[in-house]
Amino acid sequence: MNIFRITGDLLHLASILILLLKMHTTKSVAGISFKTQLLYAIVFTTRYLDLFTHFTYSAYNTLMKIFFLGSSFYILYLIRKKYPTTYSAEKDKLRLEYFIGPSALFALLFAAKYTTMEIMWTFSLALEAVAILPQLYMLSTTGEAETITTHYLGALGGYRAMYLLNWIYRYLFENHFVFIPVFTGVIQTILYLDFFYIYITKVLRGKKFKLPV
Repeated sequence: MNIFRITGDLLHLASILILLLKMHTTKSVAGISFKTQLLYAIVFTTRYLDLFTHFTYSAYNTLMKIFFLGSSFYILYLIRKKYPTTYSAEKDKLRLEYFIGPSALFALLFAAKYTTMEIMWTFSLALEAVAILPQLYMLSTTGEAETITTHYLGALGGYRAMYLLNWIYRYLFENHFVFIPVFTGVIQTILYLDFFYIYITKVLRGKKFKLPV
């Protein structure tokens, strides 16, 4: 554990709390991609299979995993069951197989060991790298978003950026480097670059978030 890892975890936690706050305070899921949230539910389910096989490294890790798993399925419930009339399905157009299929192929080709746990872990990393794309596509179709939604994405992107710094720190001071999580993390951070620029130059300065359509 280091400051970058802890900050990344806190930003990840904050992103989900911001999203839940938006849903409950507005009683709406407008502007939220169900497909992105479904992909994240798949990511957490396949990554945290060890919860069902053995106790993980620490109570901290275990509690975080339980929270991310539980909250991801709760968000799906809010979108599909509690506030379904506010969900913009017509704007959530990207097909899930575009993300799941290539991620599965990546896992089969590049898993360090051909065990179920290792393949699922590698699959979850590849899928997480692209899971945000349906959400970013929804933003691009409208060109605008509620400020609280952009804060959710900003915290989520910040989490990935902090994890990149965490890997750099571990390489420099612990001589620890694992290629696959670093590679997928870099890809995911690159996908946020346009959003980050607009978020930093506009939203954090109190201006309205607007993407070129």
